[in-house]
Amino acid sequence: AALELLMFERSGCPWCLRWNREVAPAYEASEEGRLAPLRRINLDRGQPQGLGLAMPVHYSPTFVLVDEGREIGRLIGYIDASTFWG
Repeated sequence: AALELLMFERSGCPWCLRWNREVAPAYEASEEGRLAPLRRINLDRGQPQGLGLAMPVHYSPTFVLVDEGREIGRLIGYIDASTFWG
């Protein structure tokens, strides 16, 4: 797929766990999820090279939308489902 949603997370991150409960099932079943499949990246293991990010990721969760390996959007943090979908 040309589009991907990268989710940068850390082990034990309470906001990541909350996103997993509140959004993950709906995202995977949504049109957005089909157009931009989710790819999880654990920041505890460092950041993979060659992702085409505009800047490094420091906070978890951070969601980065990439198109053909180039960042086109970013959402830092998670508060609630309406903020994520908005």
